[in-house]
Amino acid sequence: MSQDRIVSFYESVTNFFNKAAQFTSHPEGLLKQIQVCNAVYRTLFPVKIGDEVRVIEAYRVQHSHHRTPTKGGIRYSINVTQEEVMALATLMSYKCAIVDVPFGGAKGGVKINPWDYTPDVLERITRRYTTELIARNFIGPSVDVPAPDYGTGEREMAWIYDTYRTFKGADIDAAGVVTGKPVNQHGIRGRKEATGRGVYYGAREACNIPEDMKKLGLSTGLKNKRMIVQGLGNVGSYTAMISQDEGGAIIVGIGEFEGAIYNPDGFNIHEVMKFRQENGSILGFPGAQSIPKEKRESILEYDCDILVPAALEEVINYKNAARIKAKIIAEAANGPITSRAEEILLDAGKLIIPDVYLNAGGVTVSYFEWLKNLSHMRFGRLEKRFDQQRLEKLVQMVEREVGRLVSDEEKAMIARGADEIDLVRSGLEETMINAYHQIRKEKEDNPKIPDLRTAAFVNAINKISNDYMAMGIFP
Repeated sequence: MSQDRIVSFYESVTNFFNKAAQFTSHPEGLLKQIQVCNAVYRTLFPVKIGDEVRVIEAYRVQHSHHRTPTKGGIRYSINVTQEEVMALATLMSYKCAIVDVPFGGAKGGVKINPWDYTPDVLERITRRYTTELIARNFIGPSVDVPAPDYGTGEREMAWIYDTYRTFKGADIDAAGVVTGKPVNQHGIRGRKEATGRGVYYGAREACNIPEDMKKLGLSTGLKNKRMIVQGLGNVGSYTAMISQDEGGAIIVGIGEFEGAIYNPDGFNIHEVMKFRQENGSILGFPGAQSIPKEKRESILEYDCDILVPAALEEVINYKNAARIKAKIIAEAANGPITSRAEEILLDAGKLIIPDVYLNAGGVTVSYFEWLKNLSHMRFGRLEKRFDQQRLEKLVQMVEREVGRLVSDEEKAMIARGADEIDLVRSGLEETMINAYHQIRKEKEDNPKIPDLRTAAFVNAINKISNDYMAMGIFP
């Protein structure tokens, strides 16, 4: 085992916390309370698969109850461990605080490879796991609200919701028990793209600050910046598509399970995804250099302006950190950089946009979905037609004043009320922009804070400490 791997994911999160805590003035007891996981639940439950009964290992961790309910995804992975779930739950508390989402952090994990099971078996596992959480009061709209994570999606969230409703049919707010549900089952438009879109908004905002880009020797703005995305799952694919289509970024590299591709002149991400769907692999994409599976992680070291690790944790470590050429690393995944690797990258002058902020788009839109479920009202339902009619009258007034008719295309663009997807995207954009500037201001106000991650943790610690002090627990 290398020296770098001795530091676990949870220890890396702890190291980041301790690094930030020294820039606060909170008492030691309060800092300890903010740091520790409040509740850890490990369960082993049987599921019949064919003629065999298999015992499934699963976890749910509630890190902090400074705000309730707690909130965090459920991942299905054969690599799930208690420490990993604790680390992810811890990050969720800080993440929610940074983007001003009023939840405590939580996380769940089921130790299975979901691709080894049929949908029928996955449904039984999901429903039994949900039943275990219900029995221990580890789930509920006002208790703990799960969401999708690695290996899970809308389908699993629908099963969780239906199982909870079976047990808690009298709960009028039952739809708020889980987020990331299908839209036709009390979900919200824009949730699937939310994390990737949040990564785009955060990276774009970082690139829009002239003095920061000047230090890196880059021009201001996201347009024409060369981007490599490692991981073409939900987060990575939406990050790449939105960065290309709306931000004008040039996608020059993609890393995936089967290998990686690179073209310094860039390629169209939609064509790459279509090629993969038709051929089962990105390898062999026309005009791109193909990198075989055994060397796929080398894509992290290829030349680009922005590197987006959007897969699993610890892909950038002390072994490869010195070879990273990107000037900006945008952490779309949870914990893609080890604490030791971060020191190497910062010494090299890299700008790291930390995961604890950058991938908070998912929980932000999950918050919107939870609010929608509790209000029993689709966003935009009350005001859309009113806004549209008001804008149409404004257009008519302008036409009379200037003596020129507005075209039907222009009128359709100007005089329209906001749909749910418009409001969700607007709310997410506002959240990500405000949070980035809060973090950056934290660093500017205290020149001793060395980097954005530390500033983000300081920001989160201060916000959570305010909640605890408001409870009267600490002076």
